[in-house]
Amino acid sequence: MNSTANSTTTSTAPTTDTTTAQIARGAYLAKAADCAGCHTAPPRVTHPGAAPTATPAFAGGLGMVSPFGTIYSSNITPDPRSGIGRYSYDDFARAVREGVAPGGKRLYPAMPYPSFAKIDDADLHALYAYFMHGVQPVAAPAPATRLPFPFNQRWALAVWNWAFAPSGPFKPEPTRDAQWNRGAYLAQSLGHCGACHTPRGAAYEERGYSEADPLFLTGGTNDHWFAPNLTGDPGSGLGRHSAADIAAFLKHGHGGGLIAFGSMVQVVEDSTQYLSDADLAALAAYLKSLPPRAPSGHFNERSRAARQSVQALKTGDVERPGAGLYAAYCARCHQTDGAGVPQKYPRLAGNPAVLSASSTSLVRLLVEGGRSPRTEHGPEPRKMPSFADQLSDSEMAHVLTFIRNTWGNAAAPVTTRDVSSVRGALHK
Repeated sequence: MNSTANSTTTSTAPTTDTTTAQIARGAYLAKAADCAGCHTAPPRVTHPGAAPTATPAFAGGLGMVSPFGTIYSSNITPDPRSGIGRYSYDDFARAVREGVAPGGKRLYPAMPYPSFAKIDDADLHALYAYFMHGVQPVAAPAPATRLPFPFNQRWALAVWNWAFAPSGPFKPEPTRDAQWNRGAYLAQSLGHCGACHTPRGAAYEERGYSEADPLFLTGGTNDHWFAPNLTGDPGSGLGRHSAADIAAFLKHGHGGGLIAFGSMVQVVEDSTQYLSDADLAALAAYLKSLPPRAPSGHFNERSRAARQSVQALKTGDVERPGAGLYAAYCARCHQTDGAGVPQKYPRLAGNPAVLSASSTSLVRLLVEGGRSPRTEHGPEPRKMPSFADQLSDSEMAHVLTFIRNTWGNAAAPVTTRDVSSVRGALHK
């Protein structure tokens, strides 16, 4: 994989022969693009009490929640009937880069083709070689996507593409070095980081596709998870975390006291843990270059209020709403000082997700619980229990407001309505 990690980001003449090396390179790129994450259905439980059974990779069938209804991913194995086995390279390239399948069928932008438009020719040829010759065909059609009118009118996506979707491959920034350009290429194209971490407009369009756009990677909500700000904001962003922290987080799901949660768990497990150290370093360098944008929350662990809150929790002298709940339900893992336990439980003091403008993810974690990623070289996964049956909406609001304003944290309070809204959407 070293040749992949060191490949250039400019378009080069692709080889015409399908070689073992090209297929291997395509396999690496498919992991970088997290193709399996969207195009593989979750494990199935055939009958009550049975262990979940893994579904075939790349056979589609994953339901992705959108504001317009559930969109099911397609079968992208080389099966000639159910998958893409009859695609020519040009068919493949148009579907990936433009969101148009053979026959003129337009794909919904849940498929991140606005980002994949930036994939260079050599990488796209390698991906095609892998999917045609390195993936096992699965003769099973994915469920059809059936959105209500007018969203089932796919012809309208031609207008959407004209208005919102960028075109053309990634263009290196000549004033930046090779590492920065490699990181920018990965983040903006294959990694499609903006698909989750950039806010979307009323037409479900991403509000930016590169660092030139002021809202790019400033945080976005998808399927009731808030993907946090990745710019240099010292509150809710990455401003207080080093490039080494970011690379470790992407490799192991743990870095700088932070732990991946929610939909990011799958990204780490299926994608970023397999990236080369050089590519991880490039991604981290690019993210660290982004200026602070969309600031939210503050953290000052040396403030008088921070010292007082830590002391009060240690001595049991707690009177603020939510403090008793935190001591009873949270402190055992996250500690009275909010520092967590390295490689086990995340720190809450200064955690960007805690300081985010949106509390959606925090509420969802309390309601559903969660787990940390399982990686080849990372620590053993840990689970967070669900508190849906133990805490009321008002109690959840109190404890989250306490967490967002203790140990030097300073962020907007969480209201009972905030909690009720998320629980209602989750039907929990």
